[in-house]
Amino acid sequence: MKIGELAAASGVPAKTIRYYEEIGLLPPAEREANGYRSYDRDALQRLRFVQHAQAAGLTLREISQVLAIRSEGRAPCVHVRELLHHHLVQIDARLAELRATRRELQDLARHAETVDPASCPEDVICSILVREG
Repeated sequence: MKIGELAAASGVPAKTIRYYEEIGLLPPAEREANGYRSYDRDALQRLRFVQHAQAAGLTLREISQVLAIRSEGRAPCVHVRELLHHHLVQIDARLAELRATRRELQDLARHAETVDPASCPEDVICSILVREG
C-alpha cells in the first residue's frame, strides 16, 4: 500500500510515517519504479503497536528499544514491565507534586479573599502571592 493508504488505515499522518521511517521505528519502505513508497501489512501492524505504546506513555526512544529487543528475536516483556513500572513511579511523583500545588493554590485563593487591594503596600508587587509568615 502507498503511504496515503497506510496513513488512512492507521490514522497516522503521512509526515509522521516518514519521520518514523527516518528514525527507525518503521523499516525503510520498498520503492516502486516511480519512487513511491510501498508498505506491507507489517508496517500497519508496527504503526498500531507504536500507537498503543505511546498511549501507554512510552516515548519514541523507549518504543525503539522495545522494537530492537523484538528484532533480536527476544520477547521484550521484562523490559516493557520495567518501563511501565518506571512510568508509574514518575506519574505517582507528579501526582504528589500536583496535589501539593493544588493545596498551595487553595491556600492562596482563601488568602486572596481577605486582601483589600486598597491596603496593598506599594513596595510589594502582590501581597496575595507574597505572604509574610
